[in-house]
Amino acid sequence: MADLRCSVENCGYNKDMLCSKGDINVGGKGACVPDDTCCESFREAREDAYKSSLCHPGSMISIDCEATNCVYNEDYKCRAEHVDIKGCGACDCKETACATFKEK
Repeated sequence: MADLRCSVENCGYNKDMLCSKGDINVGGKGACVPDDTCCESFREAREDAYKSSLCHPGSMISIDCEATNCVYNEDYKCRAEHVDIKGCGACDCKETACATFKEK
């Protein structure tokens, strides 16, 4: 589990820079830089949409990761102590990124 901070303010799971989904998937097979990754769990916040999976968002979260070229990826799990997800103004998961990604 990683200490996650998310700056994607318009994600339906984001509450005070914490994720209320419970776990996320980071995509980016073959990624070489952070912008080659994305939070595949991103869901755009809308007034008519379901907001979250958990009532109380937390900072510690399980992260499945497809970015096998990242130093923190061990068997498709993120082993970083702290993870930052970015994507100011994102409307799609491809407009988000794992800012913690570091190429092997």
